[in-house]
Amino acid sequence: MNVWAIDKDIPLKLLLLELVHRYGENTLALNNQEQHFQAIELCTVNEPDISAYIYTFGQNSGRYGIDLKYPISIHNIVGENENLTLDQIIEIISTHLFS
Repeated sequence: MNVWAIDKDIPLKLLLLELVHRYGENTLALNNQEQHFQAIELCTVNEPDISAYIYTFGQNSGRYGIDLKYPISIHNIVGENENLTLDQIIEIISTHLFS
């Protein structure tokens, strides 16, 4: 994934760079259907039904929101994790996608 070639907000690119550094180039997949400049949807290559929707819109500067998606949509966690730091977002992604 060439993070700098993706047309996304700089804080999201910084998050992607950190994730690529921690987990490797070919571990995560980006949902290309997400067109919002300040949002991305990530999943692991092997587990596309579990994903994380990360966004910077509506957040304080340098902060993130994250929605957690599961195969059964009733289990999704939406709108409960907002104004989080980069470290907090990485911890949630690590638990959600890699545990």
